[in-house]
Amino acid sequence: MREELYRPLGQTLAPVAGPPRRSHGARVGAACALALVAAGSAFTALTQPGFAPTPPSSVEIAETVAEKVAEPTVRQPNVLRMEPGGGFTISDAEGQRPLVDDANPMTGSIRVLEPGSLRQPAAFSHLPEQALLEATDFGPLPVRGTDGRRPLDVYAGASSSNGGTRIAIVVGGLGVSQSGSMRAVEELPPGVTLAFAAEGNSLDRWLQAGRRSGHEILLQAPMEPFGFPDVSAGPHTLRVADAAAGRLDDLHWSMGRITNYVGVMNYMGARLNADPSALQPFLGELSKRGLLYLDDGTSLRSEARDVALANGTPFASADLVIDAEREPDAIVRQLDVLERIARAKGTAIGTASAFDASIDGIKRWVAEAAARGIEVVPVSALAFDPEARS
Repeated sequence: MREELYRPLGQTLAPVAGPPRRSHGARVGAACALALVAAGSAFTALTQPGFAPTPPSSVEIAETVAEKVAEPTVRQPNVLRMEPGGGFTISDAEGQRPLVDDANPMTGSIRVLEPGSLRQPAAFSHLPEQALLEATDFGPLPVRGTDGRRPLDVYAGASSSNGGTRIAIVVGGLGVSQSGSMRAVEELPPGVTLAFAAEGNSLDRWLQAGRRSGHEILLQAPMEPFGFPDVSAGPHTLRVADAAAGRLDDLHWSMGRITNYVGVMNYMGARLNADPSALQPFLGELSKRGLLYLDDGTSLRSEARDVALANGTPFASADLVIDAEREPDAIVRQLDVLERIARAKGTAIGTASAFDASIDGIKRWVAEAAARGIEVVPVSALAFDPEARS
């Protein structure tokens, strides 16, 4: 019978030899040994701290990973800003100031901003801060960041603030003459502020070169002069009627031409500067976007200072046009007058254009003035700023 069991489907096969048979006592001994090993292993595992249940299945692991991925992994830091007069303010990434006490503890990391620490690092000064740009049909426009930073804070040029006599020199018209733009960018000292004409050419190229050279930047926006339209600042001149009605498309066109600037300077614009109804929306827009306004000082009828103060707009006004006469010696004489104004009141601002004679005269005078203790500073350092943090 046993041989028949090993004969599959009628084939004749030799029976397979089985393992040697153990005695009854050997089988009982082996079973006892296995039971002792299993009991010992279970006791050891159960008495270890943090004994875990059966490992999760692959499905459970996948669900856990998906939940972790769905959770936000980066929390924007709170901002703790030290105030110049003492104390501090705390805001979250959206610029809100949360109540922080025992019942409402602050969570997340903290980024400390001390006065003067908002300035863009020199290595990246030719690149715009994306958080300070608003995408529009006119191009990227400057805007306050959600953390409270302004273009005025971030793009400001460096100055020592040593308390001595300080003078700001603003050289405008960059982008109009390519040779004049190149000379201004490459030859003028870093403390000189450069103003770019909105109607100019190759503006981004000159802007990046100017920032790499350490210059602070202004935008020259064409504004309505007296005698318009017979006297015109260009096709995108901001008109008094449009500004008074809040129609600022021409201003936005100008503002979208470059980035990395701390404020706007008028190109012409005597009539608009004399009209408070037009100045208020115009300066309000600059204040909202975190920019200063520089009045070039050419109009005695300007109301810009009073309206800027009422709007809380950072403001500066030029004391003197340096190159009314375009001869290097005449320009140096005007700079000497500017120095006397600065010594009388502590600071002064002069404006010029990127003419060869102006660049030559300014270079010569700045080199000599340094030996007399005069510091040439960016115009933002002399602006009245109601939101100043340093």
